[in-house]
Amino acid sequence: MATNQQSLLRQWNMLRLVPRAPHSISAGELYERLRALEFPVTKRTVERDLNELSQVFPLAVDYDSKPYGWSWLRDASSFDLPGLSLPEALTLTLVEQHLRHHLPPSTVEALQPHFASAQRALSTVDGSTQSKAWLNKVRSVAPQQPLKPPRMSEDCQRVVYRALMEDRQLRLHYLKRDAQEATLYAAVHPLAIVQRGGLIYLVCMFGAYEDVRTIALHRVQQAEALYEPARAKPGFDLDDYIRSGQFGVIAGAPVRLHAVFSRAAGEHLYETPLDDDQELTAGPDGRLHLRATVPNTRALVWWLLGFGDGVVIEEPAALRAELAGIAQRMAAAYA
Repeated sequence: MATNQQSLLRQWNMLRLVPRAPHSISAGELYERLRALEFPVTKRTVERDLNELSQVFPLAVDYDSKPYGWSWLRDASSFDLPGLSLPEALTLTLVEQHLRHHLPPSTVEALQPHFASAQRALSTVDGSTQSKAWLNKVRSVAPQQPLKPPRMSEDCQRVVYRALMEDRQLRLHYLKRDAQEATLYAAVHPLAIVQRGGLIYLVCMFGAYEDVRTIALHRVQQAEALYEPARAKPGFDLDDYIRSGQFGVIAGAPVRLHAVFSRAAGEHLYETPLDDDQELTAGPDGRLHLRATVPNTRALVWWLLGFGDGVVIEEPAALRAELAGIAQRMAAAYA
């Protein structure tokens, strides 16, 4: 029974993938698309299914083309699965808006018809409908000044994501900041993708080296997926890597931070602590004394600078001296 159900689901998806004439799709292309949808199938099975389905549905094959192209007849009745419910359409729309860069390109391509169906479903209902109105009631706001994302090659992104998904090595031409010519990385072993704001980073290893690096995906000028398998990093944990402060630009080992905040500047730390071991106590003057162990990153410096005179660093001494120097230079610049 399970086999019959799988066959029916596969054939149903095949029918949805076949375009209406004059457009067409070959059995080989259908085979690749079905594989991307994770159907275990052979090209011969696809060809047999097409021939069988053409006996029941208004499908046509162009024997004059090589490879043969399959399509729905131009005047054939519309064929589709039952329409999306409004909650389903809402969910797919939010997925497209917020998770596009977290999905493999093959998955995004496979979901495009569903995204289009979701847009059609929402466009046909009144704006007061709860599901459609929800889209105008929720937003994601960046905690810092929003910046427009850099331009990125979709072709390079597709190649990199696919290599990551299939655990294959990459050959990359990478344009470093302020460089005039791209650097060739002949063997890159992809480990993960991380999105930080509008930037997407590839976490990887180069050649035979064991240290983990990050490169900005928008600086990749050319990408080629190689047939050689990528090396894994024993014990690598992406969450631990992020928690170590790598995406805040590491400046050294973690530090024990002691900072004194005005109540207005630091009160939010009661609800959103910096770390599990954070200590936040109010002094006699109402100011808040913060003690926490935090990654020593440039992001920490930028975060503290954002409070202006609402915070004073007590420890570590090096961080206090750095912020004091920045404040003095700013005062001189504005004098």
